[in-house]
Amino acid sequence: MATVAVIGAGAVGSYYGARLAQAGHDVRFLLRRDYDAVAERGLRIESHHGDFALQHPTIARDPVAIGPVDWVLCGLKSTALAEAAALIRPCLTPGTRVLAIMNGLGIEERLAASLGAERVFGGLAFTCINRGEPGVVHHIEYGQIGIAHLRDDPDELDRALALWQDATVEVTRQPSLLRARWEKLCWNVPFNGLTVAAGGVDTEVIVSNPALRAEARALMEEVVAAGNADLAAAGSPERIDGEAVITRMFTLTDVMGPYRPSTLIDYLEGRAIEVDAIFAEPARRAHYLGVPTPRMELLTALLARLDPGTREG
Repeated sequence: MATVAVIGAGAVGSYYGARLAQAGHDVRFLLRRDYDAVAERGLRIESHHGDFALQHPTIARDPVAIGPVDWVLCGLKSTALAEAAALIRPCLTPGTRVLAIMNGLGIEERLAASLGAERVFGGLAFTCINRGEPGVVHHIEYGQIGIAHLRDDPDELDRALALWQDATVEVTRQPSLLRARWEKLCWNVPFNGLTVAAGGVDTEVIVSNPALRAEARALMEEVVAAGNADLAAAGSPERIDGEAVITRMFTLTDVMGPYRPSTLIDYLEGRAIEVDAIFAEPARRAHYLGVPTPRMELLTALLARLDPGTREG
């Protein structure tokens, strides 16, 4: 049994933390908005794999109250990345490992700058999860998570995979964090971005409208080109198989139904959206590497303009 702190216990952090608790680990959740509800009624997961509840989970309002643990699951939004190290540090020992289940590019590098590279992992979740009423998480579809180590250390990766051995989660081994991050962007850039830019629509509208579907594909092609250039610049032999990844992204999304990604939900609820990590950083890297990404640059500029987190008044 491992001790696990969930820092950023929103929908994603709460779901994966609850799965680890269900598997027998000692999981401690850092809660803000849902603290009172979870203290009173527990944490409930309504999942297509079967509903379950943690009746009396260990919860805290402050990471100091959580204390040192073996693992930290960081489920913060990338808009809160500047706060992450300070929230994680009270939970660290020399042997603590940190798994960032977050969207975007450059996440692990920024955590490593404060926490050390050897302990940092990336978690690439492909799942449809939304928050319900306080203390309730709706797990609608999928749920698999790819895990990679910042330094692509296979022994460290073995250690991370062992944590999930008895959990009801499909876990895949990702030998290259950089490649895994860019492949995840092949979904996040078009679908998180276009659902907002097209006027607050869901993913079903994107895949069923021919013009929007074509735009999503064109954005994926830009992401693949930029990702492969970034891998080459990093000296990695890994490459993204563009056609295979694009086909997989559409195949998965075509059967999702009217799903609202996290960026759309944040936008509709007036919260800051993850413009920098999901959109601007990939576009910056592409520009630096001389890879044309006009669609990604335009989408980034539009989202920056629409972002409730920067809107005046």
